[in-house]
Amino acid sequence: MMSLIQTISNAFAHGGLLMWLIVPVHIASLVIIIERVMALYVRRELNQKQMVKAFEDDIRKGQIDKMLAKARRIESEPIAMVAMAGGQAAQDLAGKDEVQLRMDEVVLEEQTRLEKRTGFLAMLGNVATLLGLLGTITGMIKSFAAVGTASPTEKAALLATGISEAMNATAYGLVVAVPALVMYAILQNRTNQLADDLNKASLKLFIWLTYNFESMGQSKKKQS
Repeated sequence: MMSLIQTISNAFAHGGLLMWLIVPVHIASLVIIIERVMALYVRRELNQKQMVKAFEDDIRKGQIDKMLAKARRIESEPIAMVAMAGGQAAQDLAGKDEVQLRMDEVVLEEQTRLEKRTGFLAMLGNVATLLGLLGTITGMIKSFAAVGTASPTEKAALLATGISEAMNATAYGLVVAVPALVMYAILQNRTNQLADDLNKASLKLFIWLTYNFESMGQSKKKQS
């Protein structure tokens, strides 16, 4: 452990200013990764297609009130919010198009929450790579300047300093960029899976609601 800390300390001591500019990029990427993993893996499950089945019997029987009551009990789940929006529209006899629009609005809001901040990981990975590359360039400039202007006794030390700065900055940039880009791909795939799961569940719900829409409307007319 002490040797690792010593290695990191030496890298920052010889890595130049660009090493310190990469640090906030590293911190930001780690914070986003942790937050997105919690949001997409801990707080969300691929279970919306299973959960929507709980509403099927009530919809087919035209008991929208019971369906809405069930949805309110699990309103933290995305499909429950979709069910409340669609069920309320169907109960109000707003029309099939409005039922779909209200459901689509909730689905789009949920997709926006799923995609939030994940895209920044790709940007941060690219920024870390470019900062590392910039550190490489500044280090090599110092090395060439040493060869061209320094005295023979100083050339070796200045050349080593420039090369050390170039290599350390490049390495740190890649250390930050590679996990950020890998996690971006993993989280984007998870986002697509969750969105697909919700879309399929919402489609089932819409089909059930619209299939029974006419009978619900006739039931309302008879009651009135």
